[in-house]
Amino acid sequence: MAGLAPLQWSTVPRLSSLALARATLDRATERRRDPDWVAARWADQKARAVPVLAGKVPVTDDLASLVYVSPASLDALGATDPAGAAVADTDAEGRYFLGLDTDGVPYFAVALAGAPEDLDLYVLLDGCSPEETQSATRNGHRMDSAGGSLAGEVRWTGLREVGGTLPDRDAGVVVHAVALVNWHAAHQHCARCGERTRPTDGGHVRRCPACETQHFPRTDPAIIVLVTDADDRCLLGRQGSWPVGRFSTLAGFVEPGEPLEHAVAREVHEETGIHVVDAEYAGSQPWPFPSSLMLGFFARAISTDIRVDEEEIVEARWLSRAELKAAVESGELLLPSEVSIARRLIETWYGSPLSGSW
Repeated sequence: MAGLAPLQWSTVPRLSSLALARATLDRATERRRDPDWVAARWADQKARAVPVLAGKVPVTDDLASLVYVSPASLDALGATDPAGAAVADTDAEGRYFLGLDTDGVPYFAVALAGAPEDLDLYVLLDGCSPEETQSATRNGHRMDSAGGSLAGEVRWTGLREVGGTLPDRDAGVVVHAVALVNWHAAHQHCARCGERTRPTDGGHVRRCPACETQHFPRTDPAIIVLVTDADDRCLLGRQGSWPVGRFSTLAGFVEPGEPLEHAVAREVHEETGIHVVDAEYAGSQPWPFPSSLMLGFFARAISTDIRVDEEEIVEARWLSRAELKAAVESGELLLPSEVSIARRLIETWYGSPLSGSW
């Protein structure tokens, strides 16, 4: 393993260019509070919308581009949310403003009901005029500028599959869109009085018409940590629901009133019996499955005897770099996907990219 230096705790690296932390749009927070302004952005001929259906979005067959549709095509389709509200209404249920790009092009997420196999994407795409299609082409999407149809195949795909293959803007759009759609789907009634709430602020607030309580999108903070010991081995664990061979870093939700560093120490000890110190923040990325924010850490173990909790973690292993490399190459151990912060924590400690994933 020549050339791979042990991780130095005085210079813990920050994780950059995380797959799901590459948003580039201006969210226009102040302006989206004006419903007339949001409605005007929806009516803008340049506006682009990404349909979200059962947690999936439309992408080109090579997974290299997110496919947008025009708001006009959605209006023509009569797209509705599960409760039946038309998406063309101001501050409509099912239509959420995401932001503006550097050219002032507005982007929206639109929640569609049903299953992906029930909606032909080309019905939406055929609603785009040649002018709108040319605009989409200029925005980097593979659409035929002459006839208003895609030059290649399109399919519905989940964020786990395309989070690492899309360009920065598109990756940020999908994360934002899926997170908002998930929140709205699960929080449609007031937690104070039970009345059905309505979206405002371009979909970033829900307001109760009865008691006027404002509800904001839920984000659940979770720590995820790569633990190393005095011999510079890393600690990986396997959940009981995972097949044999799947391993990842340890993770868990932050409890109310708990500092992040305490959450790191508590989760590691609860799951493996290992005591850790010197938790060092490394980076974060959203993980909208359905609403987590993953906060990445490195931590140093001061004990090494593993005692798994048999509930969340059923198996845990200390691995040197050589042992990890051999286990991955033989197929004995499967790493998390490239889109996850867990993979980046492991590869940062290891010193270079590794092959294979779940």
